[in-house]
Order: sequence, then structure tokens, then C-alpha cells
Amino acid sequence: MFQNFDGGYIEVVCGPMFAGKTEELIRRIKRLEYAKQSYIIFKPKIDGRYGDNVIQSHNNNRREAVNIEKAREIYTHLKDKKVDVIIVDEAQFFDEELPDIVDDLADQGYRVIVGGLDRNFRGEPFGTMPQILALAEVVTKLTAICPVSGKPATRTQRIIDGKPAHYNDPLVLIDAEESYEPRSRAQHVVPGKKKK
Repeated sequence: MFQNFDGGYIEVVCGPMFAGKTEELIRRIKRLEYAKQSYIIFKPKIDGRYGDNVIQSHNNNRREAVNIEKAREIYTHLKDKKVDVIIVDEAQFFDEELPDIVDDLADQGYRVIVGGLDRNFRGEPFGTMPQILALAEVVTKLTAICPVSGKPATRTQRIIDGKPAHYNDPLVLIDAEESYEPRSRAQHVVPGKKKK
């Protein structure tokens, strides 16, 4: 699916955990490298799973990245640099300025590629991803495979001590013993979530 927009634009790669979001970002980066286009990758400091200054897929493909705490820091790192494409991974962890910033960067003529979880473990829209999805010209929504049903998984199940996380648990846990699984809608369980 080749896109040929006039000027800058926003692409989003989203889905649950284990859907291959970072792998897809790296696939697009390889195409940029082949085309000799310059790029810069940003990731939130809070995401230290694979160490600082790197994005890495579950398949161990990796690329260097710039760790930032606030979305506004993107502007600082772009000063005096010739860059064709700006990539932001794990966008759900950034502050509420990110949608305006990626929109502004696209207005300036940049191709902006954003990756992230579109839903949190509760199954609800995650962070600023809904706003970014609304601003994007291109959206690629990936699915994983639910290990319970074998069906397409669109949700992320957080498991703490072998049980589904409660709705009132914090959205982000640092240094907790937790794990995640992709889940289909029918197999996604969130104790304490109010039924509508």
C-alpha cells in the first residue's frame, strides 16, 4: 500500500502487545534505509525493557533511538538536523502534547510514523493514541493471536500473580511481577470493570 501524499503526513501502527508493532516499524525503517532517507526514532524514557536508546522487537530486531521524557523534547533533537522521517514508538506513554506535536511536524512537511498500544489492559483507549489515530492519514491496526481461543487478538491481558489484573490496578506498573498476553474480545477479562 504505497502512499504518495503532498507534503507531510502521519502514519500509525497500533494494536495489542505481541502483534508485531515494533517489528512493523523496523520493517518501514529498513525501507527508509534502502531509499537512503534520513530518520530519527524517539521512545519514552519510561520504556526500559530493552535498555536505553534502542527500540527492539520481540524478534530481537533493533534500531538506535533517542530516549525522551516529554514529547516537546522532539523539537530540541530536530534542531540543526536534516531528517526526512520522524518515528515515535510506544506513543501511549507520552504526555498529552504529543498529538499536537506530531500534527505540527506533519504540517512542517515531515512524514511522522507513530507506534503504540491503542488500548490499555482494561480494553479502553490508551493515552493520547485516540487523538493521534484521528489525526493520521494512514492507520495500520495489527492483531495478534489469542492463546486461549486461537482467534485474532485485539486486546492486551495483564496478568499479575497468575490472575487477570483488576480494573482499579494502575495503568502503568513499574518493577511489578506481571506478564501480558494478547486476547480476543471474548477472552479478555477485567475483574471490576462495570458492564454498560
